[in-house]
Amino acid sequence: MRRIRWSAYGDPGVLTLEEAAVPDPGPGQVRIRAEAVGANYVDTLMRRGPAAGELFVRPLPGRPTGDVTGVVDAVGDGVDPALTGRRVASLVARDAYADQVLADAEWLAPVPDGLDDGMATMLPMGGPVALGALRLGRLAKGESVLVHSAAGGIGHLAVQLAKALGAGTVIGTASTAAGRAFARETGADAVVDYTAADWCDRVRAHAPGGVDVALDTGAGAGVLAATMELLAPFGRAVTYGVASGQPGALPVMSVVGGLKSLAGYGLLALRSARPEQARQDVADVTALAADGTLTTHVHARVPLAEAARAHRLLEDRAHLGRVLLIP
Repeated sequence: MRRIRWSAYGDPGVLTLEEAAVPDPGPGQVRIRAEAVGANYVDTLMRRGPAAGELFVRPLPGRPTGDVTGVVDAVGDGVDPALTGRRVASLVARDAYADQVLADAEWLAPVPDGLDDGMATMLPMGGPVALGALRLGRLAKGESVLVHSAAGGIGHLAVQLAKALGAGTVIGTASTAAGRAFARETGADAVVDYTAADWCDRVRAHAPGGVDVALDTGAGAGVLAATMELLAPFGRAVTYGVASGQPGALPVMSVVGGLKSLAGYGLLALRSARPEQARQDVADVTALAADGTLTTHVHARVPLAEAARAHRLLEDRAHLGRVLLIP
């Protein structure tokens, strides 16, 4: 079979297509014959290694992660054989860019009949992160929501989910005209350019009393500090990503001085601390995808052999929605 790895840190050109033996599932694992792999921005940082910051250094050779959907074609010890032949999706922690991948059977997301490959790849990670972050922010009906990177892979789902949960005004941010138009198409009531000098004033124009809930992708200390200032009294900010690489420092008084709170969301942390909630989030996202309430946009379907092109699309930050690798 084919897989993508990197043997040196660097630009997308270090991604290498190689032949490898088909892996055998171990205890508690399944093997998935991949039909699509959702590529995530964090892997571009791990590919860069030390240049992206100590947080992203992984041992070589680099073995990319990804959200894989496909059909189970083998199971390991302790796994129900009836899973064979089922279409599933999974967050794969190693060697996700491959024709066949190994996944933890415990965290498989069943894919409803007829669901397209793009939305299927959002079931194990993208959708649950967006939903989990909103739930951690304790979003109540009628409250205002600020979604940073509203045209991104998770952001455009967060906009839709905020609306599905009964949010009032949903404000998105995006740096390009295409991204802002896309965010409006997915349900944002207003969208601002966060690279503009007066972006905070533009948010306040839509939420004069302050924003109740804000979702931050880890765009950096400057954006997060400004976001904290935009919160209403008792407002809640949730940060869930590492879009800017290394997270920056945040003045404590930006939190404690205004009856505001800041929380950090992590999918793997939730699986460990509250596995029942993590499973419920996947089930809820799947139900919303099955009935068409939640949809995704596939910006590009890139052949596996051209993985470097997929990484360039992610690094350009101009993609709208999901970038898929197709084995």
